[in-house]
Amino acid sequence: MAGRRTDVLDVRELVRRVRLGDGVRRIARDMGVSRKTVGKYVKWASEKGLLSGVLAEPGEFKRRLDESLPTAPPPRGLFKMARYGEQIQALRAKGVEARAIWERLRETPGFEGSYSAVWRFVRSLEPAVPEGFVRVETSPGDEAQVDFGYAGLMYDPDSRTTRRAWALVMTLSYSRHQYVEFVFDQEVGTWLRCHRGAFEWFGGVPKRVVLDNLKAAIIRHALHDPVVQRAYREFAEHYGFLISPCRPRTPRHKGKVEKGGVHYVKRNFLAGRAFSDVHEANDKVLVWCMQTAGLREHGTTKQQPLRRFDEAERAALLGLPASAYEMAQWKKAKLHADCHVVFEGSFYSAPHRLIGKSLWVRAGASVTIFLEHDVVAAHPRATRRGQRFTNNDHYPPSKVAGLMASPAWCHKRASEIGPATSELICRLLDDRPLDRLRTAQGVLRLAGKFSPRRLEAACRRALAFDEISYGAVKRILDRKLDLNATPPSDAQSLPHQPAQPPLFVRPWTDFFGNA
Repeated sequence: MAGRRTDVLDVRELVRRVRLGDGVRRIARDMGVSRKTVGKYVKWASEKGLLSGVLAEPGEFKRRLDESLPTAPPPRGLFKMARYGEQIQALRAKGVEARAIWERLRETPGFEGSYSAVWRFVRSLEPAVPEGFVRVETSPGDEAQVDFGYAGLMYDPDSRTTRRAWALVMTLSYSRHQYVEFVFDQEVGTWLRCHRGAFEWFGGVPKRVVLDNLKAAIIRHALHDPVVQRAYREFAEHYGFLISPCRPRTPRHKGKVEKGGVHYVKRNFLAGRAFSDVHEANDKVLVWCMQTAGLREHGTTKQQPLRRFDEAERAALLGLPASAYEMAQWKKAKLHADCHVVFEGSFYSAPHRLIGKSLWVRAGASVTIFLEHDVVAAHPRATRRGQRFTNNDHYPPSKVAGLMASPAWCHKRASEIGPATSELICRLLDDRPLDRLRTAQGVLRLAGKFSPRRLEAACRRALAFDEISYGAVKRILDRKLDLNATPPSDAQSLPHQPAQPPLFVRPWTDFFGNA
C-alpha cells in the first residue's frame, strides 16, 4: 500500500479494528501496512470523529477521504530485467554487488532500469537464508484457523453423481477443538455457510480468523494488498470477528489447522472409511470431532481438546448475534446498454446514466446494486434464470413514453391535454385499438414538439373537419392552422355521426327534358 492512498474498505476496516481495541502493531501486521500508515489513519479518523458513535458506512468514509486525503497517482511499473539476466549473473558470480552491477548496466546503451529493480532481480537469483520460527500460542477465544483440504470422491445425492469433495476444517487455536464439513466447491457462499455452521457448532465466535489466501476469501494473492471479498468482510462485521490472512505461500502461519486439522482429518477419519453419500460423511465427522478428535491427547498441548475447550475457551468466545447472517453474494457486473446488469442469468435494471460502468451487485434475499459504496438500485431476487426486474425510472425519459404508451395510458395522457385531444384519441382507439395504437402514440408525442396547448387546438380543428388521422393533425401544426380562427363551435360540438347519403329537394329526373 506504500506510495498511494489506502483503499476505502481497508481504511474502514482499520478504524473498526481500532474501535474494537486492536493494537497498532497487530493491525499493521494483519493488514500488511506500516505502523506509520496505521498511525496516520488513526489520527485522521480521530480528527473526523470516526472513532466513536456508529461506524460510518463506506460511502461516508470515501467522501471524507476525498475531502481530506486525495488519492495519490499509482506508482510506475517496474522495469523488466530479464534481457540483462546473463550479464547480471556473470557479474554476481564474480562477487560484484548490486550497486556496482547497476552502475555498469547504466553504461549499456538503452538501459533505463532503477537500482531497486536490479536489487530485486539479484535477490531473486539467490536463495534466502533459512530462518528460525517461534511457536505462537494464543489466549482462549482469541483465534481460529480455517482451511480447505481435498477429501477424495463422495456421492452427491442432489446431482446423483460422484464428485470431488473438500473438507473445510476450522480449529480453535487455544483448545484445538475443531469443526469439519465436507463440501463440493470452494465458492464464497459455501465458505460463508461453513463459517456460520462452525460458529453455531462452537456456540460462539473467535475474536479473529486466520486463513490462507484462497480465492473464496482473498481476491488477490498479495502480501501487502490482501483485498478481502466484500461478502466476507460484511460477514465478519456481522459476527464481530477480525480477518487475519496469512502471508502468501506460508502455510506454517496456520499450522494448527494445516497439520493438526486437515492432515489429521485425512489420516484419522477419512483413511479406510467409505460413506454412502456426503450427508452421512458430515453426520459421522461431527460425532468423530466429539468422541475421537476431541478426546485424544493433543501432541502439543498434552490435553484433550474438548476438555480444554469446555474449561477455558467456550466462555471466552464472543456471543452469537441475535440473528444469523443473511447469506449474500457480491459480484461486479457491467451495466449494459439496455440499462440492466446480469447476475446468475437474470436481469436487474440500474440508472441509465451508469451505462458502461462496473457496478457491485449484492444478492441476498433481495438484490442491491451499488456504484462503489452508494446504493443505486434495489430489486427482488429472481427465482429462476431469465427473469427481468425493471424500474422504468432507470430508462432515459425519451424511451419511457413509448414503453408505457398502452391504450389506457394514451387515454389518460389525452385527458390531461384537453377535451378535443381526448375525443380524437378515443375515436382513434375505439375503432381498431391494436391497429391504431401507434397512431395515437404519434399524435400524443406532438405535444412535446409543439406544446400541449397547440396540440389541443389542432385536434379541435381536425374534429371540426372530421379528419381523424395523425397526418391531418401534423399538417395543421406544421402550417400553423391551429393559430387561425376555429370553425363554428356548433360544428365541433356535434357528436360524431356516420356519413349519410346526400338529400336533394327535387328528384334528379326534373333536370332532364322529355325526349
